[in-house]
Amino acid sequence: MSRVAYVNGAYVPHDEAVVSIDDRGYQFADAVYEGVTVRKGQMVDLEPHLDRLARSMRELAMAAPMERAPMRFVFREVIRRNRISDGFLYIQISRGVARRDHAFPTTPTVPSLIVTCKRLSIDGVIARAAKGVKAFSESDIRWGRCDIKSTSLLPNILAKQAAKEKGGFEAVLVDSDGYVTEGSSTNMWMVRTDGTLVTRSTDDNILPGITRATLKKLAEEMQIKVETKAFTLEEAKAGAEMFLSSSTGCATPIVELDGHKIGDGTPGPVTKRLVEAYRAYMEA
Repeated sequence: MSRVAYVNGAYVPHDEAVVSIDDRGYQFADAVYEGVTVRKGQMVDLEPHLDRLARSMRELAMAAPMERAPMRFVFREVIRRNRISDGFLYIQISRGVARRDHAFPTTPTVPSLIVTCKRLSIDGVIARAAKGVKAFSESDIRWGRCDIKSTSLLPNILAKQAAKEKGGFEAVLVDSDGYVTEGSSTNMWMVRTDGTLVTRSTDDNILPGITRATLKKLAEEMQIKVETKAFTLEEAKAGAEMFLSSSTGCATPIVELDGHKIGDGTPGPVTKRLVEAYRAYMEA
């Protein structure tokens, strides 16, 4: 069965989905996006994703293509038409079509809305978490508004590719002061030897991850001490555990960083508890 996409009011075969060459999302990456995990046909944490999407649009003075209720309908319909049980829903909104000019169009434009959905093996994600992954540190060369979920991702791509070429699953981004910021497409966490869970504050120019927020809440419910503060690359390497989080990654242990074992080189107990808690959360 061929995939189906939603593009500006129409459900079309994925291979035939197109946008104008003058769309500002294509010309300037003047667009925002969200990715939502689908578990057993249901969208996980949809409302927080929509809240973040709305915030990104506000920060860029971008109009919404439609109200939330019809947008939810489109999402459900894309999931239904693609017959997705477990998957990943991708939502992209651009400022729309206009004559190429760096400044915002003086004439109001109609925002573009693109929605796609593909299958994602949640069981595969959980299995990967049981083994852990390797990561490599890269300099964080991104812009100063990483709190906006913009489609302008070239620095992220370069970091991810550099890590991949070394045999890593993810890049751990490090600022000029030696502090870990994020991953190329994930949030970063470490566990100190005393069991304290540490993740950088969202006030420090990082993306407020939706899965990050859910994991933080679950950890607090399990009475795991959580600190939101920056930690250095060296602190991460000396810690008991480290893991990444994302909509498609749940809580994935990093068992090796820059060739250095984290802890004993296997997924640690705190991360394992969070993986199980998040899986139960998705099932609920």
